[in-house]
Amino acid sequence: MLYKIFIIILSPNNMLYGIIYNFVSLFYIYFMKYTYLEEIRKPINKELKEFDRYFNSSVKGSSQLLNLIMRFVLHRKGKQMRPMFVLLTSKMLGEINTRTYTAATLIELLHTATLIHDDVVDESFERRGFFTINALWKSKVAVLTGDYLLANGLLLTLKNKDYDMLEIVSRAVSEMSEGELNQIQKSKKLNLTEEDYFSIIRMKTASLFSACTECGAKAVTDDDKIILSMRQFGEALGIAFQIRDDIFDYQHNGITGKPMGNDLKEKKLTLPVIYALSRSSLPERRKMRSAIRRAKKDKKAIENIILFVEEKNGLKYAETIMQEYKKKALYLLEPFPDNEAKESLIRLVKYAVDRKK
Repeated sequence: MLYKIFIIILSPNNMLYGIIYNFVSLFYIYFMKYTYLEEIRKPINKELKEFDRYFNSSVKGSSQLLNLIMRFVLHRKGKQMRPMFVLLTSKMLGEINTRTYTAATLIELLHTATLIHDDVVDESFERRGFFTINALWKSKVAVLTGDYLLANGLLLTLKNKDYDMLEIVSRAVSEMSEGELNQIQKSKKLNLTEEDYFSIIRMKTASLFSACTECGAKAVTDDDKIILSMRQFGEALGIAFQIRDDIFDYQHNGITGKPMGNDLKEKKLTLPVIYALSRSSLPERRKMRSAIRRAKKDKKAIENIILFVEEKNGLKYAETIMQEYKKKALYLLEPFPDNEAKESLIRLVKYAVDRKK
């Protein structure tokens, strides 16, 4: 009797099987991600603890409300990939120092502030399974919190007289803002080209990655050739990272089995659909652009767009281009000395591109 029950439960057509399968899959993904990142962090474990001290001290304020919000921010911090890139770059090229910690803290403050501001703009009430600040304290408090983090990042670099770091990160902020505005403008007409797309993601995403690795190098060397090479490494990695994110939007969610389609709902044309449209007839393009305009309110439209992208090999093309940028990033690391930090950077590149979430 127990044997028969066991067979029924494990039948692929059984709903309980689907629940168990998804639970095991998610557990495997999270466990593997945690252990893999722990291996990457090993060469800088001690330095990451010191970075946490720098970051925590830089967000303390005199307001009770502000400190409550900061505790919330610190509690839900993510994988800290950007500080890891700063620290690992410095350690690969030399010895981590105060300038390295200043750069890592500045970039994480900037990154956190932009996420908070993005949640306000997108009217998002959830991020990484947590409520957002604007969900709990409303948008005005969220905007002021983001401004506070940005201001503290500026004060930190001015206090330490790290003006060159401030210049690098300020350039990244400028490019990120311009990239976002360009995307908003282009989204209205749904006429984004591949050239437009790469220009936008270089500014929106890759600029901050390149700032991480450029600052990490600048903290330990004055060699302009090395600094430029690490900046190019960060840019290539950032582009690959963003393409991976864009591919996720066309893939099925592990829990519901339904496609995400968040970018499509916001009329954001990313590489998979841009390629698919470029390989289509005029009537097909008109039909798909009409579907994209309806995507926010029409689930069937999203399903049709994703099917269209798959049929036109949009996902395969995006995957191929992503792997090319991954190879470029790894190639740029080759001339540097072999050590634990370099090995972790290589692993971090592979994680950023091959991740499942």
